[in-house]
Amino acid sequence: MKDRSSAPLLPTLLPALVMAALTGCGGDPDGEPIRFTVPQGAGFSTVTDTLARRQIIDWPLVFRLYGQMRGVAGDVKPGVYEVRPGTSWDEILEKLVEGDIVRAAVVVPEGWTSEQIARRIAALTNQPLDSVLPLMADSALVDSFGLPGPTLEGYLYPATYHLPVNVSPREAIGAMVKRYQQVWTPELRALADSAGLSEREVVTLASIVEKEAKRWTERDTIAAVYRNRLRIGMPLQADPTVQYALGSHQQRLLYSHIENVADHPYNTYTHAGLPPGPIASPSEGSIRAVLQPAEVDFLYFVARPDGTHEFTRSLAEHNRAKSRIRRELQMQAAEGS
Repeated sequence: MKDRSSAPLLPTLLPALVMAALTGCGGDPDGEPIRFTVPQGAGFSTVTDTLARRQIIDWPLVFRLYGQMRGVAGDVKPGVYEVRPGTSWDEILEKLVEGDIVRAAVVVPEGWTSEQIARRIAALTNQPLDSVLPLMADSALVDSFGLPGPTLEGYLYPATYHLPVNVSPREAIGAMVKRYQQVWTPELRALADSAGLSEREVVTLASIVEKEAKRWTERDTIAAVYRNRLRIGMPLQADPTVQYALGSHQQRLLYSHIENVADHPYNTYTHAGLPPGPIASPSEGSIRAVLQPAEVDFLYFVARPDGTHEFTRSLAEHNRAKSRIRRELQMQAAEGS
């Protein structure tokens, strides 16, 4: 049944409605924004009461009538909003109907691990880290997204997200997974099929490439080295996988570090083939590098002091390159002392 009790009031309140709709209700327009929350399922009366309580509007009954007259009272979206003092009623209603809620920018850099991302999600959602971290390895959550797993590692896409300030950890994860799934176009899936690689294998190798490449222009060559090694059954011997197995980054990876995690399935020095899953979140560029590697026959590479790599075809060439680069580093250290 429609509420007709307010109908006789409309003619007498019309001037006030027009004035409020056009000019707002006073206050310093340069003042600090006022934040308020519209709960899920809240009716327009509840929203109006909240606006009045926060002194965003002065005449709640008139505002309620104006919302009904505009035909938008039933279209308000839930969320956290901000408006400045003196904002016109039309602007307020437009925000509420369009769902123009307050959002926070969340940056996930390329090559971040799920633990690093969990810390950022915990900070965004004001949740304790020990309640967010378990979600990263929640197999039921992984399955619900249709991901190849084994965990969420590698599937939280690196990008800048503008998420609602009251977002839950699961919703934040969902936004990152959705962005990852958007990257997997039919073109990329066709490339993976033609290469004989599963989605998990592609993302796993791409995550290693992402961690190895300091210069993005080298990603397709680094990917080629690992694809060549896999093809001939040669161990990947990828340092980033050992760092992942160690659980903490070592400035300089030693043989003792490799031995300390010899039994770890992610140690590609002691275990053949790819590790069980990704070690970080790769970018689309690294995924493409794995699917479209450079046409080279390199099997080795070593980092130069400037972060670029020298690529070689044989172990003898590789050892010579390592010796030369080691001498360069020693000379630089001597000159700097």
